[in-house]
Amino acid sequence: VDTTCKFVKSIHNKVEEFSNKGYNIVVVGDPNHPEVKGIAGWSKTPVHIVHTLKDVENLKVEGSLYCVSQTTFVEELFLEIISELQQRYEDVVVYNSICNATTLRQADCIHIAEGSDVMFVIGGLNSANTNKLALLARQYAEQVFHIQTSEELAELNLEQYKNKKIGITAGASTPDWIIKEVVMTMNEVNGNEMSMEVVDNSFRRIHRGEIITGEVIYVNENEVMVNINYKSDGIISRDELSNDPQANPREMFKQGDNIDVYVLKVDDGDGNVVLSYKRVTEVQVWDVLAEKFESGESLECKVVNPIKGGLSVLVEGLNAFMPASQVSLNYIEDFSAFKGQVLPCKIIDFDKTKRKLVVSKKVIDKLEHEKKVEELWNKIAEGDIVSGTVQRLTDFGAFVDIGGVDGLVHISDLSWNRVRKPSDVVKIGDIVETKILSIDREKNRISLGLKQTMEEPWTVFIRDNKVGDIVEGTVVSLLDFGAFIKLECGVDGLLHVSQISTEHVDKPADVLKIGQTVRVKITEIDEEKRKISLSIRALLTEQKSHVEEQEEQSECGCCCAEEGENPAEC
Repeated sequence: VDTTCKFVKSIHNKVEEFSNKGYNIVVVGDPNHPEVKGIAGWSKTPVHIVHTLKDVENLKVEGSLYCVSQTTFVEELFLEIISELQQRYEDVVVYNSICNATTLRQADCIHIAEGSDVMFVIGGLNSANTNKLALLARQYAEQVFHIQTSEELAELNLEQYKNKKIGITAGASTPDWIIKEVVMTMNEVNGNEMSMEVVDNSFRRIHRGEIITGEVIYVNENEVMVNINYKSDGIISRDELSNDPQANPREMFKQGDNIDVYVLKVDDGDGNVVLSYKRVTEVQVWDVLAEKFESGESLECKVVNPIKGGLSVLVEGLNAFMPASQVSLNYIEDFSAFKGQVLPCKIIDFDKTKRKLVVSKKVIDKLEHEKKVEELWNKIAEGDIVSGTVQRLTDFGAFVDIGGVDGLVHISDLSWNRVRKPSDVVKIGDIVETKILSIDREKNRISLGLKQTMEEPWTVFIRDNKVGDIVEGTVVSLLDFGAFIKLECGVDGLLHVSQISTEHVDKPADVLKIGQTVRVKITEIDEEKRKISLSIRALLTEQKSHVEEQEEQSECGCCCAEEGENPAEC
């Protein structure tokens, strides 16, 4: 497990990145500090450690510099060193990696030291953090003592500081009880009557899991620092601001905002309190969602990512799950299209203690579908022409969705012509106009007709054709007594075996083939029985008579054409 502080880890990454680009690495900090040694280990190019301005004077480097800092270094000195490097070198890239918490603690130390005659800095003598506090205090206070415990005060002549203003600060990891002992001792020397209860009350007590109010004192793109009136400030990392990965700390808060925060850790190892903003929101939102779950109220969710088994979504900022079976009424193969969408939903499974939240869009879709179906049933009537989409095909017909309800177009109602299978007429997805033939609300059945929306072929035929007309058709059936010819308008006519040719024909199959196109003459139309009689023989006979007539005229014309006489008169 990599337990490196995330701020230090970011320095490692930067050093590795820029050393790979060929930069010389400059680390501003204590060369003996483990953090500085660790940073140096990530560089692929020479590392130069600078602790003072004098170190800058002795620095001999050629090329570009990439400068970082020990996270607990004094910022004022760091800026002075950077300024000196920038005057000496042309290409200096700077990454101010001083910890924000350290910077603010040092600023508070300076503020206390400026108003004090004597300054006591409490903390480990080997702590770089506390040593820097002592260094800063010496720049502003007349006298500064760096002590580890209250027992060390006995070695000092505290009477000489009676009636003087005494300032006290402590390192990030200094225990509260040591600070209290020092404060009590100082007050006894000065003759102040301050009970331990008063001292205790001056330290805010916080506990893990507690929700407290604080003031935002610093915001950057990765974290928010909050003053919670504790010996250390609290830090909210980007991950603990919101469940939305796109959330921007600068857009959420500004300096001076008072916010409620949830205590995750009292001490992160560096003396900072780890806080969460989203946990406070979650606690409040869980209560709101509990009410919505009980009432069945609808809400919205934002799809974060498609995951195994469904969708990962956010509901009022909380992580929730939408199973694949609850996304839609219809089967969905690819869920990637839902990413980023805001969907209506209802809570179908809720457990606050287990932080379990399962939602469904399908429930909403079903309610809307039922409402839509009810409206449709109240609106449609037999004889209506409705538009619909072919949903599925069976051997006996096609099911058409006419707006939430499926109606059946029986195979016999697909076309005026004989249909072998529904797919010969329609395909899934086709949008068709149909006529409502019957409605059975109790059985939830609707019968539709497709051919009923088209003009009947027989009507078209008798309107456009008469006896004596010559038409084209296709041989669709061959029987012993004749052949059935399908005409262009869709009706069938009978070509009797005796009408196939001017010569004797035993069987139609001897002369004709299925699918063959033929020209025929209409010899009879029986409107009552809807029968049409056709003849090729009559057509051939007419053609033969016409040819013979032309030949006679041609022969007569030859005998007088040269003399210029009229052949007709001849």
